Amino acid sequence: MTEEARHKYEFKRQLEELKSKQGQGTELISLYIPHDKRISDVVAYLRDEHGSAANIKSKSTRTNVQSALESIMSRLKYYKEPPENGMALFCGAISIGGDRTSMEAITIVPPQPLTSFSYRCGSNFETDKLDDMLVDRKTFGLIVVDRREATIGLLKGKKVTPMRHLNSTVPGKQRKGGQSSHRFQQLRLIAISDFNNRIASAANDIFLNVDRNDFQGILIGGPTPSKEEFVKGEFLHHELQPKILGLFDIAYTDESGLNELMDAASDTLSQLDVVKEKKLMERFMKELVSDNGLAAYGEDSVRHNLNMGSVDVLLLSEDLRRSRITLKCQNCEYASTTTVKHRAGEKATLEFGKCPKCQSTLNITEQVDVVDELSLIAEQMNTEVEFISTEFEEGEQLLNAFGGIAAILRYRTGV
Repeated sequence: MTEEARHKYEFKRQLEELKSKQGQGTELISLYIPHDKRISDVVAYLRDEHGSAANIKSKSTRTNVQSALESIMSRLKYYKEPPENGMALFCGAISIGGDRTSMEAITIVPPQPLTSFSYRCGSNFETDKLDDMLVDRKTFGLIVVDRREATIGLLKGKKVTPMRHLNSTVPGKQRKGGQSSHRFQQLRLIAISDFNNRIASAANDIFLNVDRNDFQGILIGGPTPSKEEFVKGEFLHHELQPKILGLFDIAYTDESGLNELMDAASDTLSQLDVVKEKKLMERFMKELVSDNGLAAYGEDSVRHNLNMGSVDVLLLSEDLRRSRITLKCQNCEYASTTTVKHRAGEKATLEFGKCPKCQSTLNITEQVDVVDELSLIAEQMNTEVEFISTEFEEGEQLLNAFGGIAAILRYRTGV
């Protein structure tokens, strides 16, 4: 796992936690500070807001807003200037059940530069600026074409989206009676040209509306000679024609052909995360059904193999949210560990059932994120760790069918 992948996962988890928090009123502060904003100017702005907050009618809201502003100003004393990418500070009284609240403050240094200063006070934290940083904006145009039909789509980030499907009026190769062979061939060529023009017109409308900075190129798939004729005829807009990255032989030209095209172009797209992740999942699936048995899935099996040092690649779903908790009886010596699912930002309750020995209350004495725990074991065993997105079919399957945890093994263990 690269540092970039690790930071992306942690950043995503931080945002989920922020979104899960709510205040009882408009008293949660979201503050975005770009690198070129002077700290002294920010503090002066917050002092003004502190003074304005004195006019809030509700005493509890007024107190909470002013306390949050004081907390932020206190934190800013430790900065001479904002970090290179700027910083986002979130502070306020978080509802923890009933009428109770807990003052919390969170500072995030984003993975990309913040471009503008903003201050917002609301009932939840404002994360839109940070959410945008999780979006992979690299976009590829996809065209699959044969004599019968064509499908146009977009590959954006890790997701393939079908955009248009067209059916042709190109006649088959067998001419009807009463037509000369030459006349039939002429009509067929005209129909093919008309169909290619229709495809190009639809593709132009879609691809030219993609942001130029995001648009990386066009992949074209289909049988020979359909795709070659489409490219050689230069039917696409003159700005799009140089963007063609390659032609690929594929069997299907409906929506499924778009995914087939992406697989066929894997070498061309090899630097994209989605292609790397698909190849890893294909390798896992192949091992799962082979006689070698070099695959494991499920937390217990993978954990056992990790501790044995037999895991070559640990596959973790980006959307895996589980905690490993240690339970101890408050009365006797009983202790155990178990794994629980949790929502973003959620902690397991301190009381967790009854002791099987004495029926006293079991308390949680330790709680760790399963992803963090397994990643640490993998690092100690020199095991590669890869996060798998749920934005493609195999990634969804990892989460839903295999519990979000799988492994490709170095050797067979039978576990």
